[in-house]
Amino acid sequence: MMSKQAFICSLGSLYLSLLFVFLLMDVYARPANNSSLKEKAVDSKDENGILPPDHLNGVKMEMDGHFNKEFHQEVFLGKEMEEFDEDSEPRRNRRKLMVIFSKVDINRDKKISAQEMQRWIMEKTEEHFQEAVEENKLHFRAVDPDGDGHVSWDEYKIKFLASKGFNEKEVAEKVKNNEELKIDEETQEVLDNLKDRWYQADNPPADLLLNEEEFLSFLHPEHSRGMLKFMVKEIVRDLDQDGDKKLTLSEFISLPVGTVENQQAQDIDDDWVKDRKKEFEEVIDANHDGIVTMEELEEYMDPMNEYNALNEAKQMIAVADENQNHHLELEEILKYSEYFTGSKLMDYARNVHEEF
Repeated sequence: MMSKQAFICSLGSLYLSLLFVFLLMDVYARPANNSSLKEKAVDSKDENGILPPDHLNGVKMEMDGHFNKEFHQEVFLGKEMEEFDEDSEPRRNRRKLMVIFSKVDINRDKKISAQEMQRWIMEKTEEHFQEAVEENKLHFRAVDPDGDGHVSWDEYKIKFLASKGFNEKEVAEKVKNNEELKIDEETQEVLDNLKDRWYQADNPPADLLLNEEEFLSFLHPEHSRGMLKFMVKEIVRDLDQDGDKKLTLSEFISLPVGTVENQQAQDIDDDWVKDRKKEFEEVIDANHDGIVTMEELEEYMDPMNEYNALNEAKQMIAVADENQNHHLELEEILKYSEYFTGSKLMDYARNVHEEF
């Protein structure tokens, strides 16, 4: 018969054995190449970064002609936009909003004028510009592996196709030997559009080599007046139905918005048309002649246009100016927080009283 001491020792050995087995199971359950997966994810992000984004922070319209739905939040919050999450603690968001209010209110009269809001919008837009410059440095290094400070169209094409799943070494070899690349029609169309954009970003003297500054214009046309013109031409080309290089209201609101399957979808489509019609008639069509020219659209698209910033400031104030004094008080901004931050703050009046 086993002694009590021997039985305890036996249990201890069994426990250690089971613990060892569980540790082994945990080790083998993890991906063996966990670190390489992370590196691959980072690389993938870098590769996506070499493509001109459709969405440009601080610009009112996307590259495809759609409105930037987050524009108001971007020019009011700047880089702090990500901090205002729907799931964030409301009291924390209120305090952040109060801090922003105090920064906009330069003369400390506890209300924000159109001029103060204009200055703030320009400052936040510049903030987005600087963020794009920093990101561009990383993306430029990704397409300039030899570090000579210039990237040729062929070098970029190789990186672009690699980001689309093509074998980079095979593509590079074919490009080097001027061999035909077997590319699907959709990818080829994108590549052709990118090549046009590449040529536009290549400042005189044209050498088909982009330096870091030119590459920034390629990815972010809002940084270059010439590229801004090119982006406007692309938008007009996509919307202009009669080929006169101008936009009528009917052309501007004719972008496909999806298949309407039910009343809710119909309401969304109706709101979309209403928003575009209002923007066309009240803002973009500067001389109100019912036609938007390339020049008018260019002025509208220019994020560093001070007149546009003042006009935007007045519109933002009008949205929440309940007492009609043409200024914004803190209570008004908190009440309309969803418009300014994308985050709705509940029981704003009671909480404002508590904060004060």
